[in-house]
Amino acid sequence: MKFLAAAALGALIGSVSVAQAETTLILGEAGPNRGARAAALNWFAEKASELSSDDLKFDIQWGGALFKAGAALNGVADGVADLGTIISVYFPQEMVAYGIADLPLKNDDAWVGMKATNDLMRNNEAIRQNLADMNLVYIGTFTTSAVHIGCKGTAIRSVDDISGLKVRGVGAYGDTFKDMGANLVPMSIYDAYQGLDSGLLDCSQGYSYATAALKQHEVIDSYTLLNWGQVGALGILMNKDVYDSLSPEAQEALAAAGDGIADELGRLITADNEKAIETMKAAGVEVIELPESDRAKLVEGGGTYVNAWIERADAAGLDGAGLLNDYKALIAKYEAERDEQGYPWTR
Repeated sequence: MKFLAAAALGALIGSVSVAQAETTLILGEAGPNRGARAAALNWFAEKASELSSDDLKFDIQWGGALFKAGAALNGVADGVADLGTIISVYFPQEMVAYGIADLPLKNDDAWVGMKATNDLMRNNEAIRQNLADMNLVYIGTFTTSAVHIGCKGTAIRSVDDISGLKVRGVGAYGDTFKDMGANLVPMSIYDAYQGLDSGLLDCSQGYSYATAALKQHEVIDSYTLLNWGQVGALGILMNKDVYDSLSPEAQEALAAAGDGIADELGRLITADNEKAIETMKAAGVEVIELPESDRAKLVEGGGTYVNAWIERADAAGLDGAGLLNDYKALIAKYEAERDEQGYPWTR
């Protein structure tokens, strides 16, 4: 009987030890559980769990169940969630370093942009300390991919065609169009279909997969590939107190899974964008590629907003120009890797 009691006690202690080894992290996400980014987020959770030998588990709260996008930074920093998706545009001052990924640079490749952003955010000590001061740790990055533009009743074949058009813009990309003579119309991407259909808009900036998903190919005649830049300052950040409480092995699993998001989302979003272009062509939409010389004019025009970012970064105690030079060098590094080896999912 004593042996049986001791065995039972040992089994109980063993089961408690296993239970204590598992750590469930609450992850807040303002978006729904669908689409390429959601798929990449689910992949991240599964990969981190796998790499931690199932020590880490994730309870993903979708659709803003814990907090809306505009409250995500405080939600994570204050521990409402252990980690979550933070979109830089909602926090231009606090997330000024991350905002580098939204700048209208010559940076139109989704995978290259994510790899460069991930490298900078993870390895730059000044950025790491800036986030730590807010009780945050960077984990991994997403992107909405390259900004392009669809038009009804007109077409943009060069930057000379921009002036006078009624345009729904995206951040600094829209502001640069305004500087080139466009009339910006404040409107969400979800209302752009109606705006194009009714004539309130001539053109709407957006992303290829979103243009097709929102069926805008039904109301546009042309779609111009600007080959310019992307919106990439959104990703997973973690509460630093919670992160510091984890074992080194769990931290390494989070870092490795966060690193892998660029490859997984890059694969998904590249396929979705290619499929979207084919959908537009099948619907009779003329797909136009902006000439390299015009692309250079867009990049030059966007310089106003790049310089403004440098000033904001400097004001936050960061070396804006230095960070920008580092970021451009990382973009060139991953462009060279892509050109020499192809994308990871094609190797």
